[in-house]
Amino acid sequence: MRVISPTKVINKVAQTEVSRRQFIKVSALSGVGFSIGFGLSGAAHAEAQSASEMGHFVKIAKDNSITVVIKHLDKGQGVTTGLTAIVAEEIDADWSQMRWEFAPSDPNRYNNLFWGPYQGTGGSTSIANSWMQLRQAGAAAKHMLISAAAKTWGVAESDVSAQKGMLTASGKSATYGEMAEIAALIAPPQEPKLKKPEEFTLIGTSLPRIDSKEKSTGKAQYTIDVRLPGMLVAAIARPEKFGATLKSVNSEKAKAVAGVQAVVETPRGVAVLAKNHWAARQGKAALVTQWDDSKAENRSSAELWADFKTLAEKQGAIARNDGDMGGALAAASETLEMEFEFPYLSHATMEPMNCVVDLQKDACHIYTGSQIPGIDQYVASQVTGVPVEKVFIHTQFAGGSFGRRAVPDSDFVMDAVVIAKAINGSAPVCLQWSREDDVKGGRYRPMAYHKFKAAIDANGEITGWHQRLVSQSILRGTPFEGLITGPLDFALVEGGANLPYRIPNFKFDGHEAQVGVPVLWWRSVGHSHNAYATEVFFDEVAHKAGKDPGKLRQELLKEHPRHLAVLNKVLEASDWGKSLPEGIGLGVAVHESFASFVAQVAQIKVNADKTFKVEKVWCAVDCGVAVTPDVVVAQMEGGIGYGLSAILGEAITLDNGKVQQNNFYDYTPLRINQMPDIEVFIIPSAEAPTGVGEPGTPPIGPAVANAIRSVTGKPITKLPIGQRV
Repeated sequence: MRVISPTKVINKVAQTEVSRRQFIKVSALSGVGFSIGFGLSGAAHAEAQSASEMGHFVKIAKDNSITVVIKHLDKGQGVTTGLTAIVAEEIDADWSQMRWEFAPSDPNRYNNLFWGPYQGTGGSTSIANSWMQLRQAGAAAKHMLISAAAKTWGVAESDVSAQKGMLTASGKSATYGEMAEIAALIAPPQEPKLKKPEEFTLIGTSLPRIDSKEKSTGKAQYTIDVRLPGMLVAAIARPEKFGATLKSVNSEKAKAVAGVQAVVETPRGVAVLAKNHWAARQGKAALVTQWDDSKAENRSSAELWADFKTLAEKQGAIARNDGDMGGALAAASETLEMEFEFPYLSHATMEPMNCVVDLQKDACHIYTGSQIPGIDQYVASQVTGVPVEKVFIHTQFAGGSFGRRAVPDSDFVMDAVVIAKAINGSAPVCLQWSREDDVKGGRYRPMAYHKFKAAIDANGEITGWHQRLVSQSILRGTPFEGLITGPLDFALVEGGANLPYRIPNFKFDGHEAQVGVPVLWWRSVGHSHNAYATEVFFDEVAHKAGKDPGKLRQELLKEHPRHLAVLNKVLEASDWGKSLPEGIGLGVAVHESFASFVAQVAQIKVNADKTFKVEKVWCAVDCGVAVTPDVVVAQMEGGIGYGLSAILGEAITLDNGKVQQNNFYDYTPLRINQMPDIEVFIIPSAEAPTGVGEPGTPPIGPAVANAIRSVTGKPITKLPIGQRV
């Protein structure tokens, strides 16, 4: 199985806009043809009862509603609005006409164009990979509608105009819905004419989010809302140490709990099935289990840090080596060394992992928010023996993900399917994780140790930069391992090895540490810790060289206009260089991730008792064409809040191999009163859209740390920062 990782391919997004001819080729390869059909899928959110399909992405109903088939998971990032807007623009619809529905799992029709043959959501690729595909789909459907009207009315196609869902010509008019059935019989154009950017009327405007009403009224259905007749709820008891296995279980007390229906073993624990979640949890608590820890990870966090530091004493695998770093250090007037420690982090989704499975005689229906439905589909087929084409994924809204719902081994989906198989499909099964399950037994951002050296010459110029990293590989040992083409997992080095600053001698090397803690991509993946380490170290080097950190960044980014543009914007907006009252500080950071460029300036206030508050953040983003600016702003705000959560109070720590945290009282996401005032600036651009889901997160940590450093004079090299500085 070969899958293209979002973290790898997204770096090519800005340069790889899919051309019209490529789209036609891809469409042909993936079976995207234009055909007529009636009736909406079971997941339809459209209100219409019948519709004509114009390709696999556009359906037009007789009531003139237009439904866009969304091939990506919506986990809060707003793809139902953004992707719908792209079609609405090219088909010339009125926004009030637009509807959407999730696509079924079908990589032949709905593959992520950056991931080859796989359908999936991640790496901030949703808008970027769909941009030309959906423009083509909308433009083709519009052409078919115009052709249908021209033939019906006996006029030339050039005489027919299409606007806001209406077709008009020679005093005649019809809605798109009235012409849809005829249009669906017309062959689509090979090269549908696209609008010029200056003709856009919807893209780039503040469209109301299309899912706001159902989310704000509770009508939006998440997996936790799924109810099937006779459904049982499952809770799983797992070992406290990663890698431990079940030695024995006594389930007599669990079976005695009112409502408990069955107890079954799974590859990762013991599941209790009950009529409701409370009974399942009570039954789980009543289990008496013994675990075999002989092959488990038994180290504490302190022991892991010691092992990481020992590894860092040796040269690692080389990811980048420009010039002569050794010569730069030997010739330097000043040198600087620093170390950074980043803990494991939980994804901390608001909706913990869950999955509903209805295993039938000849089919398996799965209800969940899946980022890579094809893998879940394949795993379910392997477990149940049901053919892949008979495994149906019913995509639900996801209450956050940040990478957690894209798991190479489909952990929580597999568990649910195993349980359903164990009871022979006698009832639908809802596997619901608790918050504690998620915090103590999830998949984590790897802990990371960074070690830096810099060389500065007599003129205050940075002549050498060396970064050494020790962390766990996310891809090694998974089906994605084949994507690693260099000596190091690229998820470790991204955002560090490609540092854009003009420094003549540069070296990056690292080690992949071997730890038995399961790790996974976490919002912005390797960029999250590499951006913090590099941007905080940069400030220290600037201070050592006697230069203003903001101005030094401007000087060393002259060859990178998109970096420079976002940097200049936030420096200007924050009035960088102004005199500040005592206790107030500004810090800046700039970073490229997922082909988008983001700079942030944070303003903090340090109180007399050393507590502090992040008061204000100025954020500038260049993400190419901003399809829906309000969504872009929301994603920057969300990314900043998520990043602040991590740097201020989040850490997963181990004691004798056991996770010490439990829930949001001791693993503390940002509280609402900690959220700063945020001002977002979108840099105008004609470049193809890139991602916004992840790039807002990396710069906020170093911007805040640099702001604190401007007040205290002390860099922050170990996270989380905590309540005081």
